Amino acid sequence: MLRRLHATQPDSFAFTPANRAWAEAQITKYPAGRQASAVIPLLFRAQEQEGWLSKPAIEHVADLLDMPYIRVLEVASFYFMFQLQPTGSVAHIQVCGTTSCMIMGSENLMSVCKRKISAQPHALSADGKFSWEEVECLGACANAPMAQIGKDYYEDLTEAGLERLIDDLAAGKTLVPGSQIGRFGAEPATGLTSCTATPGGREAQNGSVARAVAVGDGTRRIDGTEVRLSAPWQVSGQMGAIGLMSARPRSAVQQQAAAEAAKAAATADLAGGTSTPVAPAAGAAAKAAQTAETAAQKPLALAAARDGKADDLQKIESIGPAIEALLHDLGIFHFDQIAAWGVAEIAWMDGNLKGFPGRASGDRWVVQAQIIVEEGLDRFLERAKTNSY
Repeated sequence: MLRRLHATQPDSFAFTPANRAWAEAQITKYPAGRQASAVIPLLFRAQEQEGWLSKPAIEHVADLLDMPYIRVLEVASFYFMFQLQPTGSVAHIQVCGTTSCMIMGSENLMSVCKRKISAQPHALSADGKFSWEEVECLGACANAPMAQIGKDYYEDLTEAGLERLIDDLAAGKTLVPGSQIGRFGAEPATGLTSCTATPGGREAQNGSVARAVAVGDGTRRIDGTEVRLSAPWQVSGQMGAIGLMSARPRSAVQQQAAAEAAKAAATADLAGGTSTPVAPAAGAAAKAAQTAETAAQKPLALAAARDGKADDLQKIESIGPAIEALLHDLGIFHFDQIAAWGVAEIAWMDGNLKGFPGRASGDRWVVQAQIIVEEGLDRFLERAKTNSY
């Protein structure tokens, strides 16, 4: 399908200050000379801000990444996730028309869109509030027919149900995504036939629906202030200026392996009568192991928890009762202690947490602790549902 830029274009485009900061942070993920790798996320953020990709938006992203305009246009016109024409100011509705949804009545949903929005897809409604299109499979076949409205999925739809959703959006109401017939996730519509006993009950909504309801930004345009900017690849001195690891902490297992390799190479050379006791490669490995060991520094410890009450360190992913007990033995009782660790402290903990080498760096304890300290435990637990750290 040939895709062209829309005939009517705005005069200019610029990211909001918060979106600009987000875009610049994304660019630091990639090494020098490879900033073009950020083109898709930056284009999509431009679309989230404006609702569609205009020619000035495409050129703005190209300028940020120092790319020729045509190269960015190639990306934008190739992927159908990018809208090259204006979309509704309230919502753009994407109706799945692939096999499962078609069998379950997606054509009826498209009839609703034609009647209430516009006769043709990719065209604005008379009031400019809505637009729609048919899309390929969105991956919610068990809950067919379904549509994506903004960021969220609306499943088990009927004609009347979709009409109600459109009317509610027009009235400024906040929608509840997910199944529209009360299903929990993708459980059988007729009720559970197995795993019917759930100890302690369960939440009223599944994770994605609960998050959508809590945040309430499913159809709003993104200006970048919705959530705090997070660039975990830049924190704690673990990343260089261009986003690459400058000195990734070595675990105790890695340090021991390097030392043993150096020792074996030296022994072999001496047995063979060579004049050089350590081979260059082995010497480099030994030097690397020694450097990593020297760089390690024991974190600052406390004699006891403040006010006699330690934080629940088990809130951090991969810290269980055994690791928490080890941390207490090492004088670590609070989230802010972990949040303050740098590369040296992480390296020390990786090599000295008996039975759990490499756990501190591998499971990003510092990043998790920093979120808890800066944003609060409730916000961290919400982000942890989607590993958003």
